[in-house]
Amino acid sequence: MVFVKGPGLYPDIGKKARDLLYKDYQGDQKFTLTTFSSNGVAITSSGTKKGDLFLADVNTNLKNKNITTDVKVDTKSNVYTTITVDEPAPGVKAIFSFVAPDQKSGKVELQYLHEHAGISTSLGLTAKPIVNFSGVAGNQKASFGTDISFDTATGNFTKCNVGISFTATDLIASLALNDKGENVTASYFHSVSPFTNTAVGAELTHSFSSNENTLTFGTQHSLDALTSIKARVNNFGKASGLIQHEWRPKSLITISGEVDTRAIEKSAKIGLALALKP
Repeated sequence: MVFVKGPGLYPDIGKKARDLLYKDYQGDQKFTLTTFSSNGVAITSSGTKKGDLFLADVNTNLKNKNITTDVKVDTKSNVYTTITVDEPAPGVKAIFSFVAPDQKSGKVELQYLHEHAGISTSLGLTAKPIVNFSGVAGNQKASFGTDISFDTATGNFTKCNVGISFTATDLIASLALNDKGENVTASYFHSVSPFTNTAVGAELTHSFSSNENTLTFGTQHSLDALTSIKARVNNFGKASGLIQHEWRPKSLITISGEVDTRAIEKSAKIGLALALKP
């Protein structure tokens, strides 16, 4: 899709802070291998070890002009199919997805990006579908959006979120009211040095039902062009860190760990992710 300088879609609100605080952290062992066939099909095989449980899947990706087809098969014999049509009309992306053998999983989604708006609407392909609508209005500096889901079978709203985002030269702040007003989340992302990819961020979530607060701080820094580190800590005493190294182009090894500082006698959680791509 042609890049449009605008507010983006609703999931983009607070995304920078979420990526800083949560992306690439894991406590499992994961291996991913991507290969390419002679006709351009990308085949990605992945396996994840969660304790004594081993999960695996194989994903194929085929691009033909403006149509991309993704098919993934997992260890439970589920087949996930996603067909994406890029730019059937200016600024529009169409996405059709379904999971076999689940006959009620079919969904069609339309996305539209404009200089001052970003709209996404989806419809389940059933007799009484779930309808989702999200829209963002604004520009690159300030935006306001909402994300709503309506179940036509029960006549109830299953999701109702609103969010607002402000962007300055090196700072992004956002505020979101989620879960039908049950939770409020405020976050910020501050780019300290673009040259070393150094940034800090924080997220505060308050639950009105439990009156509980969750506060998480995080930072990231690139040691060199191929190696980066991240760290985070929350108000419950959970401290995490990771180091990621690109040992060859597009091939990454990530080692992450988490320790409970309030129960230091417990073993630390160690995660390892290896992604190989030719």
